[in-house]
Formats: sequence, structure tokens, C-alpha cells
Amino acid sequence: MAVVSSCVSQQERAMKSADKNFILKAANENFAKKKWKNALALYDRLTNLVAGTDDFPNVGFNTAYANYYDKSYKLAGHQFKNFAVSFPKDPRAEEAAYMSALCYYEGSMDYNLDQSTTETAINELQDFLTNYPNSERSKNISQLIDELSYKLEFKAYENAKQYFKMAEYKAANVAFDNVLEDFPSTKLRPKIYDYIMKSRYELALKSVYDLKDERIESALAYTRLVEKELPNTEYSKTAVDLRTKLMKEKENFAVVKKQTEARIAALTARQKKEADKIAEKNKADQQVKDQISNEKKAMQIQRDSAALQTPPPAATFKIQR
Repeated sequence: MAVVSSCVSQQERAMKSADKNFILKAANENFAKKKWKNALALYDRLTNLVAGTDDFPNVGFNTAYANYYDKSYKLAGHQFKNFAVSFPKDPRAEEAAYMSALCYYEGSMDYNLDQSTTETAINELQDFLTNYPNSERSKNISQLIDELSYKLEFKAYENAKQYFKMAEYKAANVAFDNVLEDFPSTKLRPKIYDYIMKSRYELALKSVYDLKDERIESALAYTRLVEKELPNTEYSKTAVDLRTKLMKEKENFAVVKKQTEARIAALTARQKKEADKIAEKNKADQQVKDQISNEKKAMQIQRDSAALQTPPPAATFKIQR
């Protein structure tokens, strides 16, 4: 009990003290005992007290590590990076640069959450490889980058799957294609091929009339691609099964298409016949109208001619009585 009381007392005295050396000693003891929060509280007090002294780099370096072990990865990453930039000739500069990248790696969120930290971590790790290509610490960097990249591609893959589950097959097809384009070396390629093939199959079956032929051919082509790229797998077996169903669908649609085209042709012929009848009737009606109009004109001409040929009546005189 006395030990605990003594430790607490030392922490309190260090927090109230203005003695740089005493605070530094207490902070380093807390750091050695892995009492990260106590150490951080004291290192925070030391920042201004050791500025410009030989102790300043040590305080900054230990503060970064304390935050790292306390799982404050974002803050620790910033502090390690600041150390590497501020003290490039310090023997620990490479370690700080590595730890900065590692902090972003540790701070990467689960795939279903925001991945901005993951993208930053990849960039930081790649920067370390560029700046320290021969470092012993570089050996596992590629593995860490691959792990983070997989998290990004898995998130994109899961988002595309959601479209498929919602029967948004056109959107799913585009989304899965984007995953392949953005992550050409993805380990999920077989599953993505399978989903694209099934999306195209569903699109073909549920397609509107005008796009039916095109979508059936697109789905058939993809079954051949899957069978070629993934031979002797469950996916190639699915491809053969779907192709059989698609060929049957193609045959059925060919019959429907032929019947539809025949109905359209018959309807077009009836419409043309009706149009011709209407045109003939209109023509006959116009001829009658023209004949009546011509007859009226002829009668008017006759009346006008008769009026011109009739002499005016003779003058009459009235006899006076």
C-alpha cells in the first residue's frame, strides 16, 4: 500500500513541479513501467521545458511511442513523422519514419468502415520503401501493403455484392468490373468472375425485348470466358450449367421473336391495307367534289354567257291623252 501511495505521490509532485530533471526522471520511469498515460501527462509538461535542449528529441520520440502503445495511432503517427522530418540525422530517424507508417497501418479501420486511413497508410508505407529501400524494416512492408490493399478491394467487392443481392444486376455487373479494373491482381478474381457471369445471366433472362438478343450473347460469352480462365473448378461447372440454360432461352426467344415479327408484319399489312382503303375513299370523295365543283363552274359560265347574248328590251313611249 505504501508503494502505491509513493508512486501516486511522485506523479502528483512531478505534475506540480517546475524542475525539468525531476519531471523527466518521473516520466521516463513511467515509460519504462509501461504506464503510458502517466508518462504522456508528464511528457506533455516537458515539451516547453526541454525545447532547444538535448532532451527535446528524446521527449518527442518517447511521447510518440507512448501514444502508439496507448493505441492513439493517428497522433503517434503524426509525432513519429514530425520526428523523422525534424531530426533527419538522428539515428532513430529511420525507425521513426517506419513507426509513422506502422501507426497508419494500425489505425486502418475495418473494411466496412471509412477507408481513408487505409489509403493514407498505403501511401506512407510506400514512401518508406522509397526513402529506405535497403532497410531491414522494408522486408515486411510489401506484406503490409498487400494486406491493406486487400481490405480496399474486399470493401469494393462487398459493395458490388450488395447490388447483386438487391437484384440490381446491371449495377452489380458494372461494380464488379470496376473491382477488376482497380485491383487487377486481386485474389477475389474467381468469385468476381462468378458474380459477373450470374449477373449477366439474370440480365439476359429478365431483359426487355429489344435488348434480349444482345444480353443473351453477352452472358454466353462470359460463360466461355469463365470456363477458359477457371477450368476444372466449381465456377467452370456453373458456367456450363448456365450456358445450357442460356441456349434454351435463346431458342425459346427465337420462337417468340419469329412469332412477334410475324404479328408485327401482319399488323403492318392490315394497317397498310386500311390506309390504302382510306386513301382510295379520300381520292373518290375528292373526285366527286371536283366533279361537282366543275359542274357548278360550267353552269355559272353558261349563265354568264346567256346574260351577255340577250339584247336589252326596246324603249317604250307613253301616249299622252
